[in-house]
Amino acid sequence: MKDHSDQNPIRILIVDDHPIVRAGLAMLLANEPSFTLAGSVASGESALAFLGHSAADIVLLDLRMPGTSGLEILPLIRKLESAPKVIILSSFNFDEDVYQAAKNGAQGYLVKDASHDEILETIRSVAAGRQHFPKDLADQIAEREGRSGLSPRELEVLDMVAKGLTNKEIARAFLISQFTVRTHVKHIFEKLGATDRTEAVLIAAQQGILSLQS
Repeated sequence: MKDHSDQNPIRILIVDDHPIVRAGLAMLLANEPSFTLAGSVASGESALAFLGHSAADIVLLDLRMPGTSGLEILPLIRKLESAPKVIILSSFNFDEDVYQAAKNGAQGYLVKDASHDEILETIRSVAAGRQHFPKDLADQIAEREGRSGLSPRELEVLDMVAKGLTNKEIARAFLISQFTVRTHVKHIFEKLGATDRTEAVLIAAQQGILSLQS
């Protein structure tokens, strides 16, 4: 565990496609002697390129960016040698992307309109090796974890169902039999308390299990 001090400031990379957000965060960090701005980039691809030749302790990562999203870049960052810790930036309090980011290794979360103190506290907490999520968000993540009990394959099938694919089409996509798909769908109905495909998708969306965004 690194012991960050004034002599070893926390190196932070900002990744956000909005120049105003990057500028605001950079200004905040500049006023904190225990932090240093390692870099500021506008895309996930640029973040990976930067981390390929420069070090950072913390990445402030926007979830939704044109091109490759923060959610797609996150596991790639986590696989890097001496991988930095990742704090998600989002305009949303909770949705499926935020949940998936937490599942994929994000150690902290900030809404983009977080206060000065909240931003500093989150960065310091994550840099010290702790997870830092707002209590209401942490509670929702914990509830989401224990709620559906759907297996990874059932979640994949449910996503296909939400896209309107038939059992035959799902079977072809996963190279499994239609009987196996029917079994998965039956278990999905049972676990969600649904009586048909439409109801299963609606329940999953209401519970945050499934995102209906295109």
